[in-house]
Amino acid sequence: MKRICITLVAVLQFVVSYGQSRIPPQRPKLVVGIVVDQMRIDYLYRYWDKFEDKGFKKLVNEGSFFKNTNLNYQFTQTACGHASIYTGAVPSVHGIVSNYWYTRMKKQKVYCVADPKCNPVGTESPNNNMSPVNLLCNTIGDELRIATQMKGKVVSISLKDRAAILPAGHTANAAYWYDKGTGKFITSSHYMQALPQWVNDFNGKKLPDIYLDRLWTPLYPIETYTESYPDSLKYEYGYGATQTVFPYDLAFLSKKDKINRDYEMLLDVPFGNTLLNDFAIATIMGEELGRDNEPDILAVSYSSTDYMGHRFNPYSPEMEDAYLRIDKEIALLIEFIEKEIGKENVVIFLTSDHGSSQHADYMKSLKAQGGKFNPAYAMTLLRSYLNAVYGQGDWVMEYMSGQIYLNQTLIEDSKLSLRDVQEKTAAFMIQFNGVANAMSAYSMVNTPFTDGIFKMMQNSFSQERSGDVFINLRPGWVEESSIYGVDHNTPYTYDTHVPLIWYGWKIPRKTIYEKAFITDIAPTLSFILNISFPNGSSGNVLTQIFN
Repeated sequence: MKRICITLVAVLQFVVSYGQSRIPPQRPKLVVGIVVDQMRIDYLYRYWDKFEDKGFKKLVNEGSFFKNTNLNYQFTQTACGHASIYTGAVPSVHGIVSNYWYTRMKKQKVYCVADPKCNPVGTESPNNNMSPVNLLCNTIGDELRIATQMKGKVVSISLKDRAAILPAGHTANAAYWYDKGTGKFITSSHYMQALPQWVNDFNGKKLPDIYLDRLWTPLYPIETYTESYPDSLKYEYGYGATQTVFPYDLAFLSKKDKINRDYEMLLDVPFGNTLLNDFAIATIMGEELGRDNEPDILAVSYSSTDYMGHRFNPYSPEMEDAYLRIDKEIALLIEFIEKEIGKENVVIFLTSDHGSSQHADYMKSLKAQGGKFNPAYAMTLLRSYLNAVYGQGDWVMEYMSGQIYLNQTLIEDSKLSLRDVQEKTAAFMIQFNGVANAMSAYSMVNTPFTDGIFKMMQNSFSQERSGDVFINLRPGWVEESSIYGVDHNTPYTYDTHVPLIWYGWKIPRKTIYEKAFITDIAPTLSFILNISFPNGSSGNVLTQIFN
């Protein structure tokens, strides 16, 4: 009898101990932010029946799904989205107003993460001098590092440099991105002077060569891709005129010549996301994330969906295949995290930096609204108009993605009113077919907009970095300069409505219908981690996940 009692006590102690180990801690040991670049929310619904149970479905069914999450600014570009997600601020505050902007003093374009004072680490390929120097406020990662006396680790990874650097922030342990010249993951001297051995070991596996030797065929029989139009439909750019249907011979497409390989090709196929997933798992192991009581952050941004989204119509079978494949990658990552760290110790959120338009010509073929705006033609006419009004002069310095930069020095030297020139420019631009709105910088600064498209335009405006006039195209319109016919840079829902799902730790199972913004993510994470909000944040805490 005594022996039985001892056994029962031992069993009870084991059960209690096991149960306690599954109780979520006061704050998670690891936050994993997943951004699927250019993920329209309708992809989640359209392919739902084909997704497996452990990927997107697991996140939605076992987490908190915010169905009405939006971007709250006009220029819905990759850099703006990633900066807004991790700072909780809009572009007018965090300063990343576009992927590129124009500086009048130097008369040149500036890339959002370019930093000539930094050196690339891990490559000799050019144009990898990158850092977060242009980001004007802190990220959630910066706040975590400061709050933990730099003990909490922050690591960000992506195929794109800007999608790795901007989420990482200023004080991160590392940001790693894919070098399209060598097929390796690299970083810059902002973070370190040499790559860790685990990164060198990963690069040494030469996985890009393996993935680029593949024949890309549909994951399932092509006739089952009923959520997409026929593969033979012409409304997609593909990989050139003769490469627009399955199968795609990647070994052939990635050949520069008989000897050299074009590693950039991996960005444009689903296996780029596979490579990043491999690297995400290696990062967790190599950096030992989530292994102690100080919270860590891992930011993972899958970029191939964006590159492919431009090349293919959102209703193409190629995009359907890409999302069926990334669903499996996310399932694999979740399974690894839960096995190694435990669901109760991890908060995962999944969202996107922007959506995308439909193919303009495809929409016209369906007799739906859409068209193409030619900015080069518009700027030629604008220059002629300003010459007629103000005399001969180089009045327009640059046009970039919906922004017109006027020659403010010439305007001042000519003793003209900058406001007058801006307003006349805006009034002229509104006359073009396809232009829905045109607003001057003067109006941006002096008008207290509270809602709607003009407020979203204002949220994208920076007095230091933005143009003198913003234009906004009509719904369904894209710039003709986009050779692909599919783009994103508007305040309309096809560009702004994105998924947002929270999963793990103490996150309840529920669906939330109230409107949310991607700028709410960072302050919510601050609330979860019991740290200060990022210093430029204007978002709200999503309290629904605490009820």
